[in-house]
Amino acid sequence: MNYIGSKHKLSKFIKSEIEKVVEQMKDKVFCDLFAGTGAIGRAFKTESKKIIANDVEFYSYVLNQNYIGNHEKLKYQPYVDELNETKGIEGFVYRNYCLSGGNDKRQYFSDENGKRIDGIRQKIEKWKTKREINENQYYFLLASLLENADAVANTASVYGAYLKHLKKSAQRNLFIKPALFEINDHEHEVYNEDANTLIKRIEGDVLYLDPPYNAREYGANYHLLNTIALYDDFVPKGKTGLREYSRSLYCKKREVGKTFDDLIKNADFKYIFLSYNNEGLMTKNEVETKMKKYGRYDLATIEYQRFKADKTENRNHLAVGTMEYLHILEKK
Repeated sequence: MNYIGSKHKLSKFIKSEIEKVVEQMKDKVFCDLFAGTGAIGRAFKTESKKIIANDVEFYSYVLNQNYIGNHEKLKYQPYVDELNETKGIEGFVYRNYCLSGGNDKRQYFSDENGKRIDGIRQKIEKWKTKREINENQYYFLLASLLENADAVANTASVYGAYLKHLKKSAQRNLFIKPALFEINDHEHEVYNEDANTLIKRIEGDVLYLDPPYNAREYGANYHLLNTIALYDDFVPKGKTGLREYSRSLYCKKREVGKTFDDLIKNADFKYIFLSYNNEGLMTKNEVETKMKKYGRYDLATIEYQRFKADKTENRNHLAVGTMEYLHILEKK
């Protein structure tokens, strides 16, 4: 999934830096508190005693229930095959997010793919309601739908807007490929909560933080993934068909400093690693000052290419690269 702030390309760097500081990861509880698509939690899944993954967005919860929560073999191929044979339905996604579906003329998906998403999503829910699949299979199939629906979305990678004409990838027919996960012997925990609330109830050894850097709200930019995951009934708002979403204090300049400080203060973890970059609402010095209050501080950096939405020219940044900071704290 092409995801804003994804640490997939930086996972080797982050993993290497964490392992320089923390010995014997196999005995450690590792928490990915702002998990997103779960890239960092997945990197440590087979090498830690337990992963705790959390994100306030429901689509992220679904992905992490599969990629982190699922850890044993499960039966899936017959269900995937049946989903790929499922006929499209003129359901909620088609009516509200496809060109021919309604009066709003939104075009997040081709008409055919919108119907396919509706048909597949309803079938997965039907199987769950009738207990033909268990919870692990449910999240596996739902994560598979999210991944493959995103691959044919008619957007410039985020759902803040749709494109006027169907791009090539959006013209492909939706096909469900399994969202495969790593198998291991350990059970893991996955949450769908506010990070500053959850931190007061969990504990472990290594805490990895990747909060929003700026005013960009994930609930707005990935609202349609939440809609597919929740598949609830609401009235989409505005040109882009937004749903109600909670606004993060990490996206507010006046709130982020205090919110971050409270998080570090309440964290019952020995080692804390924060991914942030040089374009964040908090400066490098601000983060350093706050973290030094609670223990021994260090910093690792790497330069990398900024997130780019497809190959469009609508992003007016002069810089093509950005500096990623990995702030490191060993708590007293």
